[in-house]
Parts: sequence; C-alpha cells; structure tokens
Amino acid sequence: MDSYIPQHILVTGGAGFMGSNFVRWVLAHQPFVQITVLDKLTYAGNKANLANLPESRFSFVRGDICDVALVDKLFEKVDACVHFAAETHNDNAIVSSQPFIRTNVEGTRVLLEAARKHNVRFHHISTDEVYGDLALDEPGKITEATPYCPSSPYSASKAASDMLVRAWFRTYGVPVTLSNCSNNYGPYQHVEKFIPRQITNLLSGRRPKLYGDGLHVRDWIYVENHSSAVWEILTKGRLGETYLIGANGERNNLEVMRLILKLMGKKSDEFDWVRDRPGHDRRYAIDATKLQTELGWQPSHTDFEEGLLSTIQWYKDNQEWWASGKQAVEAAYENQGQ
Repeated sequence: MDSYIPQHILVTGGAGFMGSNFVRWVLAHQPFVQITVLDKLTYAGNKANLANLPESRFSFVRGDICDVALVDKLFEKVDACVHFAAETHNDNAIVSSQPFIRTNVEGTRVLLEAARKHNVRFHHISTDEVYGDLALDEPGKITEATPYCPSSPYSASKAASDMLVRAWFRTYGVPVTLSNCSNNYGPYQHVEKFIPRQITNLLSGRRPKLYGDGLHVRDWIYVENHSSAVWEILTKGRLGETYLIGANGERNNLEVMRLILKLMGKKSDEFDWVRDRPGHDRRYAIDATKLQTELGWQPSHTDFEEGLLSTIQWYKDNQEWWASGKQAVEAAYENQGQ
C-alpha cells in the first residue's frame, strides 16, 4: 500500500494528553515533518505538555477551533490536520453539555470546512464510547460495523462529530480518515481521569476512589501505541474509512485499582467506594483486526503492568506538573459525591 507522508501537520488539541503525546511521537519518529499545534488551553490543555520541543519543527498557536478566521489562516499553511481537540470528560458533560456540543460538533464542522476549502488531509480522533457498551457477559468485541449507540452527552457529541466527518467525505470529497480508540493511559493525562486520579490520590495522601461496583470493563491502551496507530492511519489509511484502535487490554476498574495499590505498596482494600456515574457504560472491548491486517499495525507496549508502573513513575517524577490543579479536581468530585 502506498504511503502518504505529510510535510506540515496541524494538530488540534495538541496541548492535551493524547494530542501532546502524538506531537512528541511524530517529532521523535518522523524527522522531516513540521507540526503546528492549535489549542485553546482550557483546563485540560497544558502548554507544559509541549515543553522542550524543537522550535525549528514545532510551533504553538493558542486559539479556538470554532474561530473560523483563525482556522482558515492555519489551514493555508498545512497539508494535513489531526483533530484531537475535544471536551472529553464524561462527568463534566453530565453537569453541563453545552461546551461539549460547541467544541465537539461545531468545532469539527469549522475544521472540516477549512479542510474542504484548502484540500487538507483530515484525520479525526474519536472514541469507542460512540458505540455504547457491551454487557459484561456478552461475547465478542466492538468492530467498525457495530451500530452507534452513545450513552452520554459526551459520547453523543463525539458520535455527531464522526457523522459530520463522514458526510463531508461523501458530499464534498474531503480526504478524511477516522479512528475510534479505547481508553488511553500514560504520561501527561489530566488528574480527573481514572488512572491518574488514583495515582495522584496516593501520592498526595488521599485514598483512591472507585465508582459503583468496580466491575466496569475498559480496554486499556498505552498512549504511545495510540500515537503510532494514528500515524499509520493518517499515512496509509483508505480515505473515508474508519479504523478501531485497541491492544486487547480489557480489565475491570477494580482490577486496575488493586494493581495500582500493589505497585504503590498499598493493601488491596485501601480505597473508598463512591456512587456510580449516571448512565455509566459497563464494558468496552475493541477489535482492531482491520487496522492490523490492512495497515500492518501492531502495538509495541502490551504489558499492562509494565505500562502502569511506568505511568506511576512519571507522576512521581512530575509532581509539579499535576499538584497545582489536584485540589480543585477533588473538590469537584466531592461535590458530586464521588
């Protein structure tokens, strides 16, 4: 299969967790590619995630993906866009859905119009949550053919953005690809998310917190695996196609909690149970066969315990990165009874 190699990529949301990891991966593995990051630097975006990157190949623009004039100006200079920018935290969407609709739906539309105008290759980052959940005892996994069935305001907004991408491909011929990924973990993830929340609770003298019965299953993937998969799809994927990204990492939240406690030298019951999230999906499981067979991608990090230990060490070594915002996150959770 012929490869397309971009010269200059616009990465939206590139100061966030997954976006910044992708930027770092590309700059480390693709020495001739230029990157511009567009990020609004909301609470989930952190310019420190992009520290010490080579100025000769990297530039940063603070701005909103809903800003039509700014987006148009940036698309004049690039030949590809990888669209990470999104409101992503389910608990926040349950409290207020408006920012999710604005960023995830309207923002995606603005980007697609710019890609259409300037004939820019467009890769859209989505989530497995658009498919809804599987029963805990249900056989099989989610595939590209699984019908959409979003359960929350967040996943509904991402499903809507996916549909816009497909429509701009079919109606206007915009050169797009899409990917839906399972739960990422690793360095630079915001402390509101499940794994870093438990790690930083322990590091700051708090007890970890576990939703509901703890049996919700997630398909965990180390963030570097996601970055390499996105590159393969961007450069080798068939236009208009969706590829699911996963690494066979199914574990329930109780198992993950107990492994974190073990790796951090704590007893297996040293955590608090908290009330469940409304509409909480029970199980996600990704079938990445299409990505593996069609594009030849394979995950390089497959040992979950090793990846989790590396992640714990990163949060230990970078307490100045997360400490200032930790109190506010825990106060918000406490107000929600979680």
